[in-house]
Amino acid sequence: MSSVRDFYDALAADYHLIFPDWDASMARQAAALDGVVRARLGAGPHKVLDCSCGIGTQAIGLAGIGHRVVGSDLSPVAAVRAAAEAAARGVGFPTAAADMRALPFRASVFDAVVCADNSLPHLLTADDLRTALAGMRRVLREDGLLLLSVRDYDAIRAARPSSTPPQVATTARGRVVTFQLWRWHEDGERYDLEHFQLVPDGNDWEVRVRRTAYWALPRGQLTDAVADAGFTDVSWHEPEGSGFYQPVLTARRT
Repeated sequence: MSSVRDFYDALAADYHLIFPDWDASMARQAAALDGVVRARLGAGPHKVLDCSCGIGTQAIGLAGIGHRVVGSDLSPVAAVRAAAEAAARGVGFPTAAADMRALPFRASVFDAVVCADNSLPHLLTADDLRTALAGMRRVLREDGLLLLSVRDYDAIRAARPSSTPPQVATTARGRVVTFQLWRWHEDGERYDLEHFQLVPDGNDWEVRVRRTAYWALPRGQLTDAVADAGFTDVSWHEPEGSGFYQPVLTARRT
């Protein structure tokens, strides 16, 4: 099993192919997250840290709306691409290669911290989860807002799927197909993931496979971990209400 950094370093050049239209997804996700932020912090703009920014899917959209964004990611390859993609769209912002368990920022400097796209469940132990949440709290200002998005693991753990449906993106070379295969651990909580992308190569297909692991954290357990880290006003926002494609947890630093 490769490390999480290796996984995202290898995926960074192809990550946009997960989406049928990456720019449309950026705009849609930013609008949804901005709605959650505005409802709790006011219109802003706000200083936002995206501590798992990847290639910029949420950060670029939030910067485009007008927020003052800083991006960090465990993968230096992804962070570099995020900065380049932001600059190409006229919304440049600083990025850093940083582990969310050791954020290299001063205390109390951000109005909001975003950790989206099911990034937090890459942490496979309670100690790592506790360390990451404590670090996010440290860099938030008093009464600042934490936003986490994760898969609906309560439903997923009940069903224990072995794969995800294929997603198709159209490129100049043809259609790219992305899907995942999951292998559950004996504990029923963690799973190994194989991320497949089938890329057209003339009359054949090039198969690109990356591997990583996740902890399928149920909501109650994540809610408790966030509260234990010193956050209050912990709330869950469903996709049908927020417009974001995953459930979103919000909490305040007090």
